[in-house]
Amino acid sequence: MNTDSSTSQFPVSQLNFSRQIKGNETEIIISRYEDHFMVIATQIGTLGTIMYARKEEGVSINPTFNVSVIFGKRDEPMLVACARQMIEHMSLSGSSRPLVLSLGLKDHSVETLKGIVSAVMDNNMW
Repeated sequence: MNTDSSTSQFPVSQLNFSRQIKGNETEIIISRYEDHFMVIATQIGTLGTIMYARKEEGVSINPTFNVSVIFGKRDEPMLVACARQMIEHMSLSGSSRPLVLSLGLKDHSVETLKGIVSAVMDNNMW
């Protein structure tokens, strides 16, 4: 079932939707705060691994992106890669806000993570 709903209530705007990703119902919530974005993608009904991603401003022409695991699985490089890909897409779209990303997934495969990134980019709020 694909349901989409958007709310624009002060102070947080959010978009809620669900997608079938590799056979698993995936609930996705994108919230826009004044100073950051938060994306929650869950197949298990809980938050899962929580990461913080930001673009490092510096003198270099090429931007640097930093991702850190706040809570959860620290030994899952694909989750970190997913967060890095999202913050890079956000930056290319003109957003300079950091990202808090929560992934509660049954499946940590490349296909699942690509599906989540694709769903979020298709429904972005930046």
